[in-house]
This record gives sequence, C-alpha cells and structure tokens, in this order.
Amino acid sequence: MSPAEPLGEPLVREMLAVAVSEARHSLSEGGIPIGAALFHGDGTLLGRGHNRRVQDGDPSMHAETAAFRAAGRRRDYGDSVMVTTLSPCWYCSGLLRQFGIGTVVIGEARNFEGGHTWVAEHGCRVVLVDDEECIALLGDFIAANPEVWHEDIGL
Repeated sequence: MSPAEPLGEPLVREMLAVAVSEARHSLSEGGIPIGAALFHGDGTLLGRGHNRRVQDGDPSMHAETAAFRAAGRRRDYGDSVMVTTLSPCWYCSGLLRQFGIGTVVIGEARNFEGGHTWVAEHGCRVVLVDDEECIALLGDFIAANPEVWHEDIGL
C-alpha cells in the first residue's frame, strides 16, 4: 500500500482494536492506558506494545516505542502504519519521522494533542479517528491519576 492509498474504515477499526487491547493491558498492570501497534500497509501486524513507563521505571518506554521495538528491524518503514490510542508526543513523533513511517492512525487527540500535525507536515499521513473508547480510557485515568499523567507527558 502506498501512502496515497486510503485505509478502509474496517481495517482502521481492526488495527485500532489491537492498540486499545494494549492500552487495557497496560492499565491492568497499573500503567498508563496507551497502546500502539505497527502494521504493514496490508494489515499484517508487525509489533504491538503499550506504555510501560510505570511498570518498568523507564521514561522512554512509550507505547509507540514498545510496538516499534517489538516489530524488529526493517530496511524501510514507508509502507508501515503506526496505530496508537493517543496522539503521539514529541518523542514518539520523532520516532515516526526518524524512521519514515508512512501512516499514523490515532485513536484520539482530545486528552493530549501531540505532534501529529508536525509529522503530517513532514509527509506522514495522519488518520485521526476520535474514538470515544480511547477518549474515555485515558480521560478516566488522567482524572484518577493526574500526577502520574503529568509526569509521563512531561508537563
């Protein structure tokens, strides 16, 4: 799939469901409910992961980083799709740009509007879903754990 080809709604929802599952897994471990998955453009899952900053005591273990690491090394990422439950922060936006990931599917950008406009300006296709489940999952966490959220997001 080239970056110009549209992602169909059913495929976007299937991909987002993997990221949401990861976000729920993180929450069940006492972590921040953000999940991500890296797919080939044809929908093949390459890697998945969730925010593990709290669980691992590692401030760099964001969901997109975990999914990217789980996917393993590739020579080219232009045909890949990073799916994340939340707009990527600057750190994760840098990952998208550094490796030339072709598309990012974002579950929501209401609780945090990260760098997705910036990555779009540099050639990454952005699909913003505005998913109510993603909004509620993180919104509820932030309301119950503002100190953890603010530490994680760097505010």
